[in-house]
Amino acid sequence: MIELIDSIEVKAAPEEIFEWLVQRLRDKESYRVWHPEHVDIRWIKGEPMREGSVLYAEEYLQGDLHKLKFRITKVVPNRSIEYRSLFPLSLLAPGNKFSIEPTGEKSCVFTASGSIRMPRWLFKKMHKKHEHKIEATEQHMKEEGENLKKALEAGQDD
Repeated sequence: MIELIDSIEVKAAPEEIFEWLVQRLRDKESYRVWHPEHVDIRWIKGEPMREGSVLYAEEYLQGDLHKLKFRITKVVPNRSIEYRSLFPLSLLAPGNKFSIEPTGEKSCVFTASGSIRMPRWLFKKMHKKHEHKIEATEQHMKEEGENLKKALEAGQDD
């Protein structure tokens, strides 16, 4: 199984990180602010950020537009948001998670994670057209974390 994980320390309280993240997932304009490859986001079933609700997102990866649907599976305010792809992608990508782990007063580690149900060598063999898709996904996740950090730490004294 391929595990995709990116963590970054953010000088902010868990509540600030969680609210910033929830705001990015509310509408297209907020979502696009998070990362230049983000195109669109909208809730197509249920209330935003509620377990069982379904989210539709579009984003570019390696120049290709990906249209994705996710079901929110668990929300722990100020700690984590878990979601999984809908069928057929759910067969390969069983789950994703954003987590916030306090490390001190006004300091946390933000982690984005996901997995793919196959070994890396097999994924690469099956996706020769997109040979570096895993690396591009890892880079995208890293940039999302860095953008979150920059936004939340902007204007703070070190």
